[in-house]
Amino acid sequence: MNEQARGIILAAGRGSRMGGLTSDRPKCMTVLGGQTLLDRQLVALAAAGVKERAIVRGYLAETFDAPVTYFENPRWSGTNMVASLACAEAWLGAAPCVISYSDIVYGPDSVRRLLAADGDIVITYDPHWRRLWELRFDDPLSDAETFRRDEDGRLLEIGARAESLDQIEGQYMGLLRLRPTGWAQIRRLLESLEPGGVDRLDMTSLLQMLLDAGARIDTVAIDEPWYEVDSESDLRLYEQKFFGGETRP
Repeated sequence: MNEQARGIILAAGRGSRMGGLTSDRPKCMTVLGGQTLLDRQLVALAAAGVKERAIVRGYLAETFDAPVTYFENPRWSGTNMVASLACAEAWLGAAPCVISYSDIVYGPDSVRRLLAADGDIVITYDPHWRRLWELRFDDPLSDAETFRRDEDGRLLEIGARAESLDQIEGQYMGLLRLRPTGWAQIRRLLESLEPGGVDRLDMTSLLQMLLDAGARIDTVAIDEPWYEVDSESDLRLYEQKFFGGETRP
């Protein structure tokens, strides 16, 4: 891409499934391997050439002190991820943006691959997801969601409950890129929803709604470790397996 991309980290929520670990800090400030999740994301974005970065904050907003731009979601406790995304509309409509969940760990190569891809709406996914899910869950299908693509890498389905492994070609990792034209498609869809519809909307549901409306969503496979920190047990597992000297499964 010729245009300089910006980065937006969606960090408004508390992360209640983390239990007491988020009683005095947002989920993104959870420490993994001696570094907060947020710092890891900011470093990965910067290393990939994304110099302008912003954070959408809400829960314990006053605890953020990174020298970046901030967008506010004062309704964080009653809204979901897409509502937080919309809080950054000033950036989304002005330049390409890499959007990141705040509870994931990834490296700069994943961001570079995302930036190099063509398309108005592009998401990254992990084709080797099963190795990690088998460590996290007794039954990987209990948590994994459907993810299907066509032979050209165009997304066909995402976010539903999977009944078999055949429905899962990878797992969406919470990292996507939008051009302003892609954001315009999303904004039109959001404007068509009934009152309150945006508040309840999560990201994979939004992506599936876009597909149902005929939008094109392109996909990019990653080839480096990434981790989703959804619970305290995830955190302990990663500390033991991956941040204590062992390698990725």
